[in-house]
Amino acid sequence: MPNALATETSPYLRQHACNPVDWLSWGPVALARARDEDKPLLVSIGYSACHWCHVMERESFEDPHTAALMNESFVCVKVDREERPDVDALYMEAVQTMTGHGGWPLNVFLTPEQLPFYGGTYFPPDPRPGMPAWTQVLQAIAEAWSQRREEIRAGGERLRERLSGGALLEPSAGPLREDSLDEALTGLRAAFDARNGGFGGPPTHAPKFPQASVIELLLLRGAASTADGPPSGEGSIHDPATGSPETDMAHLAVAAAR
Repeated sequence: MPNALATETSPYLRQHACNPVDWLSWGPVALARARDEDKPLLVSIGYSACHWCHVMERESFEDPHTAALMNESFVCVKVDREERPDVDALYMEAVQTMTGHGGWPLNVFLTPEQLPFYGGTYFPPDPRPGMPAWTQVLQAIAEAWSQRREEIRAGGERLRERLSGGALLEPSAGPLREDSLDEALTGLRAAFDARNGGFGGPPTHAPKFPQASVIELLLLRGAASTADGPPSGEGSIHDPATGSPETDMAHLAVAAAR
């Protein structure tokens, strides 16, 4: 029977819908279950074009025995990094701080309060030199949580204090200002690769992972401009050929999806 990912819009998440793992998407349901059951969150982050993401799915997430270990001791969450770059950036920084390296698939264990306490990238189904098997990791984390959960929570708090950037960001409680949206569009225009399509910072214009939130913003701003009339001011983005802001934003959105 398919898991909860069967109703998601992300092709990457739907790819895992028939895994025997009881995957949930990142959101209130998964976070509430972790708090209610006092279980760690096992957050696995990847994307459709990630080779080792597919390898780990085939080797571990499709295996009934491994899935049973995951379901018994953890609230399992699948994240598409192209859909939730904020979640990816937050826990990538945490894993890099803990291990000195990162990559995808990104597998990170969190307390029910969403504090990371262990993580890594690809884990094989059987142990290799310098690399434990995924089942060994699951069993060790489950045992540690059973015996030392308050110590683990304290360690998660200490790690949060060491993190910079995304881990320290808090959402604004105030209303979203028009000039903030204009600044975001200006930044996207500067990062747009007009020759090959997509977004990425100069000079290499890479990486070019398409982000659903960016495309959605551009399309919504284009629709708003069409409905309300062209915006004015230096913060507006205009098509270089026609001068139409909505045409340019729609162009950027389509190019980003290449």
